[in-house]
Amino acid sequence: MSRSAVVHHLAGEPHSRPGFMRTYLFSTDHKMIGKQFLWLGLLMMIPGGLAAMMMRWQLAWPGTRVPFTGGIPEPFMYDGHMGPEFYNSLFTMHGTIMIFFVAMPILVGAFGNFLIPLMIGARDMAFPVLNMLSFWVGLLSGLLMIAGFFVPGGHAAAGWTSYVPLSAAAHFTGVDWGQNLWCISLIFLGISSLMGSINYITTIINMRAVGMTLFRMPLVIWSLFITAILLLLALPVLTSALGMLLFDRMAGTSFFLPEGGGEPILWQHLFWFFGHPEVYVMILPGMGIASEILSTFSRKPIFGYKAMAFSMCSIAFLGFVVWGHHMFQSGMNPVLGMSFMVSTMVIAVPSAIKTFNWLGTLYRGSIHFTTPMLGALAFVSMFVVGGLSGIFMASLPVDIFIHDTYFIVAHIHYVLFGGSMFGIFAGIYFWFPKMFGRMMNETLGKIHMVVTFIAFNFTFFPMHILGVGGHMRRIYDPTVYEFLADLQPINVFITISAICLGVAQILFVINFFWSLAAGRRAERNPWRSNTLEWSAPTPPPHGNFETLPNVYRGPYEYSVPGAPEDYLPQDRRLDPKPAPTG
Repeated sequence: MSRSAVVHHLAGEPHSRPGFMRTYLFSTDHKMIGKQFLWLGLLMMIPGGLAAMMMRWQLAWPGTRVPFTGGIPEPFMYDGHMGPEFYNSLFTMHGTIMIFFVAMPILVGAFGNFLIPLMIGARDMAFPVLNMLSFWVGLLSGLLMIAGFFVPGGHAAAGWTSYVPLSAAAHFTGVDWGQNLWCISLIFLGISSLMGSINYITTIINMRAVGMTLFRMPLVIWSLFITAILLLLALPVLTSALGMLLFDRMAGTSFFLPEGGGEPILWQHLFWFFGHPEVYVMILPGMGIASEILSTFSRKPIFGYKAMAFSMCSIAFLGFVVWGHHMFQSGMNPVLGMSFMVSTMVIAVPSAIKTFNWLGTLYRGSIHFTTPMLGALAFVSMFVVGGLSGIFMASLPVDIFIHDTYFIVAHIHYVLFGGSMFGIFAGIYFWFPKMFGRMMNETLGKIHMVVTFIAFNFTFFPMHILGVGGHMRRIYDPTVYEFLADLQPINVFITISAICLGVAQILFVINFFWSLAAGRRAERNPWRSNTLEWSAPTPPPHGNFETLPNVYRGPYEYSVPGAPEDYLPQDRRLDPKPAPTG
C-alpha cells in the first residue's frame, strides 16, 4: 500500500469502496459489527419470547391447546397440547437464549462494538479481524443452539443451569444430541466473547484519544471495560466445565457423575463461579447506559462520577466471591454459608451508591422525559426492586424457605428484564440516530415504554406472592398440587399480563423498521449530549472522525445544552477555557 493510501486509510478515507460482502457481511468496521450483533440479539428475542409465552399458557391453563402450535410434531406437541418433556425444553431454551443470545449480544456485542471507539476517540477496534470473527463465531453458536430442536432426543431440557447428574445422564438414557449441542453452542459462545473481551480491553487501554484519561471516560466505557474483564476471567471457567460435561456425556468420564467417583456439586461451583459475574455482565452495561442518559436529559453532570466508577469496580470484584449464595441448600458448612451471606449483603453497598448517585443526578435537574429517559428511569426503578428482593435472598435462613420458588423467578426477571431489557431499549432509542442516521418516533416510543413498564410489573411482581406461597419453579402443571389451588388465579393474571407484555413489543418493532425507512433525518447531535461520539458525523463514516479529537475536559465535568464542547479537533490548541459560571 502506498504512503498516500495509508494516510487516507488512517484518516477514515478508504482509497477504494469495499463490495457488498465486505461492507455488510464480513465487515471489519466496528460500527457494522455492532449492528450485526444488534440484529442477532433482536432476532433471537423472537424464539426466546415465544418460549416464555408458551410456558405461561401451560401454567395458566394446563392441558388446553396452546394457540398456533398445531404444526409442531410429536413428541414436542400432541395436537397442540404440550407434553412435560417439551415444557422442560421450553424453559431451558427461554433462559439460555434470553441470557446468552439476547442480553449479551446487544449489551456487550452491539453497544460495546459501536460505542467504544467512538466514545474514546479511536478510528476502530484494536483487532478488527478478530472483531469480525467474534461475531461469526457467535452467530454459529446461536445456530447450533436453535438446531438442538431438530436433532434426535429433542432440545436440552435440564434448565439453563444444566445441573448434573440430570444433564450428564446420556450415558444411561441413550444419545441426546440436544444437550450435546447446548454444550457445544455455549463453548463457541465463550470463544466469541473472549475474542470480544480481548479487543475491548486492548482498545480502551491503548487507543484512547489524546487527553482521554481513565477518569475522563464516560461511564458507559467504564461499564464495558469492567464487563470485558469479568468475561475474560469468568468464561474460561464455564468453558472448562462444559468441556468436562461433554466428556461425561460422550466419552464415559466421571467428572460430575457420582457412580464413577465424580462430584455433582463441582458443576454447581464451576457454573456459579461464572454465573454470578454473568449477572453483572448483563447489568453493568445497563448501568453505564442509564448513567449517560440520566445525565444527558437532566442537563447535569453525573453526580459523583468517581464514586460511580469505583462502585462498578467494587461490584465486579465482589461478584466473584458471592457465587455460593446460589448453593445455600447444597449442604455446605453453615460457617461457609455465613461468609457468602455477608459478602452478598456487602455487595448492596456499591449498588446503593450508584442508586443514590442517580437520584443525585436527577435532583434539581432540568428533566426532559424523552423515550430514552423513560427507559433509563424504568431501569433504575426496576433495578432497585430487584436489588431489594436480592437482600432477602442473601439471608441464609430466608433463602432456605424461598429457594427454587417463584420468588427467585421474580427477582431474576426484575434484575435482568427490568435491568438489562430496559437498558437495551433505552440505549437503542438513544443511539439509534447515531447508528442509522434517523430518529425513532417519540410518540410511539413513549407508548411502548409505558405499556412495557406496566405489563412488566403486572407480570413479575405477583410472582413474589406466588413464591412466598410456596409455588415451585419449573413445574409443568400447578393444578395437581392442592396447596397451590388458591394461587392459580394469580397464574392466570400473570399469563394475561405476559401476553400483553409480548404484544407491546410489536410497537417497538414497528417503530424500529418504520424509522429505518422513513424516520426523520438525524442531525449530528440531536440530544445535545456532550460525549465524544456526538462530535462525529451522523452516521459516522469509516474511520469515525474527520480529524482525531483531543480531549481537555471529561464529559461530566460540566454539562452544556448545545453541541459537545469538551473536545477539540487535533489541529486546535489544548488551552482549557474556564468552566462556565452561574
